[in-house]
Amino acid sequence: MPKIVVIVMPKQELLDPQGKAVAGALSRLGKDHLHDVRVGKRFEITTDREVTAELMEEISQVADELLANGVIEDVISIDVLPDGAESADDDADDAVAADTEASLASVIAAEVQSKGSAS
Repeated sequence: MPKIVVIVMPKQELLDPQGKAVAGALSRLGKDHLHDVRVGKRFEITTDREVTAELMEEISQVADELLANGVIEDVISIDVLPDGAESADDDADDAVAADTEASLASVIAAEVQSKGSAS
């Protein structure tokens, strides 16, 4: 069954507090060459229909009306994943996400601990 991926990002002109927090954590990890982080959302939608122009228009409407908050977010892309591509990509995405979460969790834990010992 086809899988459609919708990417939603905060509007460029708006502050992205979550992106700023990640950028700060990267800096504290010694990754000063990585900056201007923006955090968005990725939606994966599986369909039992053939991917047609009409279906893509429907997904576009759903993305604009439901998946993105039009006041603060933009729909950046809507793509169809090739058959079979999602399983390999999902494993790689899961590994990167786990590494990132572990790194951020350790930075946050260290900050909490240092604030607690400073009191």
